Amino acid sequence: QVQLVESGGGLVQAGGSLRLSCAASGRTSINYGMAWFRQAPGKEREFLVGISGNGRSTHYSDSVKGRFTISRDNAKNTVYLQMNTLNSEDTAVYYCAADARASSYWLVYGTAGEYDYWGQGTQVTVSS
Repeated sequence: QVQLVESGGGLVQAGGSLRLSCAASGRTSINYGMAWFRQAPGKEREFLVGISGNGRSTHYSDSVKGRFTISRDNAKNTVYLQMNTLNSEDTAVYYCAADARASSYWLVYGTAGEYDYWGQGTQVTVSS
């Protein structure tokens, strides 16, 4: 089993920035593909960005491209999400997820069903 714990959420004014972290523990593997999703009240869970296990491939959704940046530190088993120029539409619970399949070492998948492990989520609220 893999445990994922997100941190770094909070309240921020529109135009501001936050950096989320996702720490992995347990039966961890530095080869896992990782991703960030979010879910706003009354909406479906939305893929934001993913990164392959080797860190060489990333894929961003149009909604965050140019504003959010994903990175990973395999030595620390941690994935980060730098979020800039936040607006009220970014208000949601943010989740990190891990894909344990071997292919995730090279590839990034953009649907929630592709991911095996999930964190508990961290709330991000952007005030206008």
